Amino acid sequence: MSTGIPEWMVSVYSSPRLGPYLRHSGGDVARAVNLYHWNVMVSAAFYGPLHTFELALRNSIHGRLSAHFGQEDWWNRAPLDNEGQRLVRQARARCRRSATPDDVVTELSFGFWSSLVARRYDRDLWVPALHRAFPGYRGPRRILQDQLYSLRLLRNRIMHHEPIHHRHLDADHAKLYLVLSYVNPEAASGIKLLDRVPEVLLVKEQVCRGDLPSSF
Repeated sequence: MSTGIPEWMVSVYSSPRLGPYLRHSGGDVARAVNLYHWNVMVSAAFYGPLHTFELALRNSIHGRLSAHFGQEDWWNRAPLDNEGQRLVRQARARCRRSATPDDVVTELSFGFWSSLVARRYDRDLWVPALHRAFPGYRGPRRILQDQLYSLRLLRNRIMHHEPIHHRHLDADHAKLYLVLSYVNPEAASGIKLLDRVPEVLLVKEQVCRGDLPSSF
């Protein structure tokens, strides 16, 4: 890849990964390098809020379904679809033989938890119990499902080191706090002073121009 991008970046990050940044920057090598590193900066900044959100979501859902089914391993009674059952089996397989329900909960993915708000579980989970996992929410289940799906896409792109710089990150950030407030408004208020996302968003152009150094 004879683009002028430092050879170590080509070796470590790969040409296919760097190519879109170069195209997005109109062939400006310095800007492409800075944009790549700003993408890492903003992804790192999102990690903390996403960490809080994911834990709040799964613990709230787990608590409500445990109470509804009368047991902590509620997935053994809940009418999960084939995909849900497969994810539970995978989570169990990753645990030690004497795994507790909490061990399984820890291994279950964000995709599993967000999928429980899908329409297919409306009658068996959402109506009788799961809506109580979102005490601050008063809208239709479908809208919440869409919000969770969008946040899942953002979360997965960040965790898989993919570009997010082209997204409307202000809106993503606001949505994360909105949905967290449905689950636990105190948590949404409590992490704001720790959150670096707004300041990283503000310096994007300065970092891409090279006026400010990038940092992880």
